[in-house]
Amino acid sequence: MSTERFTPLHDEHVALGASMTEFGGWQMPLRYGSDLAEHNAVRTAAGLFDLSHMGEITLTGPQAGAALDYAFVGWLSTLEVGRARYTMIAQEDGAVIDDLVVYRTGETEFLVVANAGNAEVVHGELVERAVGFDAEVTFTSPETALVAVQGPLAEGIVTALASPESAAAVAGLKYYAITGAVVAGIDVLVARTGYTGEDGFELFVPADHAVALWRALLAHGEPAGLVPAGLSCRDSLRLEAGMPLYGHELDLTTTPYEAGLGRVVRLDKTGPDGEPLPFVGREALASRKGSQPARVLVGLKVDGRRPARAGYPVAFDATKLDLVIGHVTSGAPSPTLGYPIALAYVTPEVSAVGTRLAVDVRGRGETVEVVELPFYRRPRS
Repeated sequence: MSTERFTPLHDEHVALGASMTEFGGWQMPLRYGSDLAEHNAVRTAAGLFDLSHMGEITLTGPQAGAALDYAFVGWLSTLEVGRARYTMIAQEDGAVIDDLVVYRTGETEFLVVANAGNAEVVHGELVERAVGFDAEVTFTSPETALVAVQGPLAEGIVTALASPESAAAVAGLKYYAITGAVVAGIDVLVARTGYTGEDGFELFVPADHAVALWRALLAHGEPAGLVPAGLSCRDSLRLEAGMPLYGHELDLTTTPYEAGLGRVVRLDKTGPDGEPLPFVGREALASRKGSQPARVLVGLKVDGRRPARAGYPVAFDATKLDLVIGHVTSGAPSPTLGYPIALAYVTPEVSAVGTRLAVDVRGRGETVEVVELPFYRRPRS
């Protein structure tokens, strides 16, 4: 029996001529035409993404925040209503099950957004970890679609379609914040988050209204330069922004400290009595804090034109490719910067910015330089 799944926008993608691919168990648009054109549109105007494969889970109840404090490495009960936080769910040994965004949509209500391939696992873990807390865990993903508008013109496109009452709220949203709004006549949740390094919005919409919202955004945005954008350019955009992808930079062999994301681990979270709050993975992560990890995540700028792809070995230099000191996790040519870039795990002694290394690109050593992350930062107005 096939387990292939389709988002509510599948027929829209097919009608637009998208090349479809399997991703996280879903059929998703890889590209609609040119990867480069879609990438550049997001950097200069706007791109429209279908993210309905992501997993939405709600927690409601008086102890919903406390349940999340126990389930995740972050301190979620301190979130203000209308704000969001990037966090992770870990195993007892500290390894990352998934990285997620949590939104506080009410005093006793939270929305958790998990990666597509991990959604059911995260839901199962939350159900188990919420036992004993006065909180209800609901998998709301089947009835929820998610559409993103990313790029410097995103605010103007979304606010132009919002009701007069909603437009000001959307325009005034801070980064990593969420609000209810009416967009194209549809009740949605609008979050100012994203995965491209650009300003932009993610719109949570009831699945049966997804097509109407998609068409309205596309029709209004196209004259300004908005284009539908697929997974291929989403990957090149997030790589330029130095953002991790689960299954590449994060997995069950990796802790947040190795990925350079130790800041999300809140060992200092305490209860009303001032006592440290227990959470899954706390002991393992506490024992690692402050110690040198065996490997660290770095950014690499490739000197030549051949890209360093995921899985390629990283060596001390191009003449000694057998002296492997790490591996590339993600790599591609950077359309914005004009040269290939990569993320890689390497040993700590070669992780300093400016260090010269080499990547084994199909038997040929390509010289690289360790550079500061992110590779790209959007211009601030």
